[in-house]
Amino acid sequence: MGAGHNHGDEGHGSPGHSHGEGANTRSLAIALSLTGSFLVAELVGAYWFNSLALLSDAAHMFTDAAALAIALVAVRIGQRSADAQRTYGYRRFEILAAAFNAVLLFVVAGYVLYEGISRFFDPQPVESIGMLAVASLGLVVNLIAMRVLAGGKETSLNMKGAYLEVWADMLGSLGVIAAAIAIWLTGKTWIDPIVAIAIGLWVLPRTWTLLRDTTHILLQGVPRSIDLDKVRASINAVNGVAGVHDLHIWSVAGDDASLTAHLVLQPEATGEVTRKAVAEMLETQFNIHHATLQTETTPCGDAEALHA
Repeated sequence: MGAGHNHGDEGHGSPGHSHGEGANTRSLAIALSLTGSFLVAELVGAYWFNSLALLSDAAHMFTDAAALAIALVAVRIGQRSADAQRTYGYRRFEILAAAFNAVLLFVVAGYVLYEGISRFFDPQPVESIGMLAVASLGLVVNLIAMRVLAGGKETSLNMKGAYLEVWADMLGSLGVIAAAIAIWLTGKTWIDPIVAIAIGLWVLPRTWTLLRDTTHILLQGVPRSIDLDKVRASINAVNGVAGVHDLHIWSVAGDDASLTAHLVLQPEATGEVTRKAVAEMLETQFNIHHATLQTETTPCGDAEALHA
């Protein structure tokens, strides 16, 4: 019986990884500065012009600022090296931050829906011109923040969560602008809560997707880009492998994959040769660079009962 470990160039602390985290930190800091600077103006505008749609956008922008701050802290904590107590390092803190952002968005969307329904049955006067001016400025701020954050959203769930926050708020600004113009032209103030409700309903399914993905990672789920049955079949197809059990695949931060497995060897197979062949196959076919493989001449005791 033997065990081996393999990981490719994408290991922890690689120069490319550090560079990406540095870029994410700068992007988040810029977006946070933009969002935080505009937040106060939007809150004042929502109160002054008595607009629920503007208030809902301001409330969402507040969560943007909080989410960006949390995401920024998460990236910085995630850059810490692994230690004796946290051997995987701190990168999963980014996933915790993304999950927290999703929960925060659920709360805000629920508040907006509640207030929107209340105001629909009890319309309030709205200053449409001031509402339009504030929302237009907010749109510009959100578009700049989106541009700044776009570079990191494909490689980090934390950055994706921050980007979705700003994206949702950008669409909220568009909705408020449309509502302000419609109220100005028609005088129908019930348009204000209708737009607020629409913003809330638009945000909910996207928030659910983010929460689902982060929860899946926290529960050590198999990465969604990897088919466990295909991995098992491919391992069994490697020359020298008679069987595989105790197969586990998980991700630490959403942009990586780790694997452990017990390989049962064929009688003529050599453990180290077979292990290396499996590790190379996993890296080439499934982009799994971090594999720990234990080889056995016979299945370990009670394997089927424990890992069926």
